[in-house]
Amino acid sequence: MPLLASGGVQRTVPPALEDDVTVSTASPAIVVDHLSKHFKLPHQRYSTFKERALHPFRSSSYELLRAVDDINLEIGEGEFFGIVGRNGSGKSTLLKCLAGIYETTAGHASARGRVSPFIELGVGFNLDLTARDNVIINAIMLGLTRKQAFERFDDVIAFAELEEFLDLKLKNYSSGMAVRLAFSVAVQVDADILLVDEVLAVGDAAFQRKCFDQFDKLKAAGKTIVFVTHDMSAVERFCDRAMLLERGAIMEIGDPHSVARAYNEINFGRLPGGVVDPHRAAEIQAAWFESDGERVTDIDHDEPLTLCMEVVFHDDISQPRFHFHLRNDSHHTVFATSTDLHPIDTGAYRAGERVVVRAQLESWLVPGRYFLSPTLARLGAGQGEALDVRMNLSALVVAGERDFDGMVDIPHRIEIERQP
Repeated sequence: MPLLASGGVQRTVPPALEDDVTVSTASPAIVVDHLSKHFKLPHQRYSTFKERALHPFRSSSYELLRAVDDINLEIGEGEFFGIVGRNGSGKSTLLKCLAGIYETTAGHASARGRVSPFIELGVGFNLDLTARDNVIINAIMLGLTRKQAFERFDDVIAFAELEEFLDLKLKNYSSGMAVRLAFSVAVQVDADILLVDEVLAVGDAAFQRKCFDQFDKLKAAGKTIVFVTHDMSAVERFCDRAMLLERGAIMEIGDPHSVARAYNEINFGRLPGGVVDPHRAAEIQAAWFESDGERVTDIDHDEPLTLCMEVVFHDDISQPRFHFHLRNDSHHTVFATSTDLHPIDTGAYRAGERVVVRAQLESWLVPGRYFLSPTLARLGAGQGEALDVRMNLSALVVAGERDFDGMVDIPHRIEIERQP
């Protein structure tokens, strides 16, 4: 029986763990057994050796930060597993423990197969070397042989779309170009398990679309992927299961849609202590985008677009108000609408009824990433008195060329009149 060493990811899988380990239906690729990672935060910090020498008897007390606290988990081979949570919930810390970057405080983690971390893209890049040299060096650092690195060089550069900048030193790259290059190298590594931390946010809209396509291919190839993100639409699109962390502990695990809902509830204070309020009069169940009647997560910039929300009523409600807000990556509202702005009868609903509300529009959106935030309110409710609010519940990538600044591409024409 192989033993697991605390403080890293080993390449063996132990026999069955205790009953409280969450089990996937597939044979486990990753096993986490009572894993904890704590940090000591000293009350008194010394910035120089001189300070420490002059004040040797100052308090050495500290606070204990339980970044990850007693996590039990199994992830099956070929599973696409999502980890979500607010900032500071322990997502990235857990991923770094799985990657062996952090030594665990207690418990164990094990992985079956070769692990490739997509955590700190570009670590190991030398800014004084060209992209050509960095690709070869980084590929070898990630586990490829020298021969494999040279064989896959053209594929790396083609995916990153940086053919014109091969002999440019990395210090002259933009941050977006460097991350694209790092991602392109990482996807060429022959790994069984990929640990992914927010990499779908890299690059422009067109490159993000390529990232989505690449993850579809990795999923189809049966790779085991652990995916940390704040993007709930990506969780629902890719993941077989998902886990919600809060203050280092598992709050919910299972169906991606349910976990995404719980994540949004935590963000807006409707899950105090992890308990859903059973007396909400109505709630938004889901939101999504459609184009020509089909659900979409990406479109071309000139395709028609429909904003959608699904609402379930728990009490009898008459004439509810439905609102849509569309925001870009910079969190600026680029479009907003409401049934208040249209002379329509929104209806009367009994407890248990459901309704899907759609707002159809011509898409004038410039290429980029957009987030849909639906809101539900009673008739006559004032500002801030919503029945339900779901910020950034769904995401959309608009592809295309963008040559000028602007939040929307409004149809227009330009005329020039010569004056006498």
